[in-house]
Amino acid sequence: MTNDLILTALIFAFAVLYSSVGHAGATGYQAAMAFMGVTPPVMKISALVLNIPVAIIGTVRFARAGCLPWRLLLPFAVASVPAAYIGGMLTLPSLLFKQAIGLMLFIAATKLLAQPGTEKPEATSPPPLYLSLPVGAAIGLIAGLTGTGGGVLLTPILLFMRWAKTRDAAGVSVAFILLNSISGLAGQSAAFSLLPPMIWVWMAAVLVGGLIGTQLGTRHLGVPSMRRLLGVVLVIAGVKLSESLIVVAVKSMMNLLSPR
Repeated sequence: MTNDLILTALIFAFAVLYSSVGHAGATGYQAAMAFMGVTPPVMKISALVLNIPVAIIGTVRFARAGCLPWRLLLPFAVASVPAAYIGGMLTLPSLLFKQAIGLMLFIAATKLLAQPGTEKPEATSPPPLYLSLPVGAAIGLIAGLTGTGGGVLLTPILLFMRWAKTRDAAGVSVAFILLNSISGLAGQSAAFSLLPPMIWVWMAAVLVGGLIGTQLGTRHLGVPSMRRLLGVVLVIAGVKLSESLIVVAVKSMMNLLSPR
């Protein structure tokens, strides 16, 4: 019972944090489940299921706040949805892929935390189709493979390439996550039997967390705060994807420091 309460509290906290920056929380939920000893197949399907209600809330709220440019979203979504479905049907053969993605997220997080931006208007221009389509397809495939919505990759790309303002990037990302989560879930529908009985309690937790987080993201947080929180989210996602590499590094360090 204690473990269930701790895990539910962690899932709620991640839902608040992630939804405030236009994400749905999949990597956070996976990190919490891994910490509490949940098996990887259960983690993957559960995280995608929990992604969907948070992403629905985020899409509606960011759209109502005028922070979801549909024309920017469309090319990324058109390419990503079928790729996410394919990725959901595949099993990742090696952890090296996840570790490489985790390293990229650490680099992006470092830049966001070091230079969080200002409240001044951000100069942006939308990407051409020959860039947005392949980027969307690549992120969609990664999203399906890793059991996430892909927002942790799309948001920093939108910001660093100056394709979207901070709040618009959050709105585009959460809608992108919603579409990819549904597509990725369809690609692994056979895994629904793995969902634990606690999934309904976790659903309630992420619904409340999503409502709180999106209220903060659409109404109260300034651009610097959003970018700093996004940096924190990317660090969490990077740790989750690189966890095996981190474990190996820690064990190696302990072996070096241990007395002979």
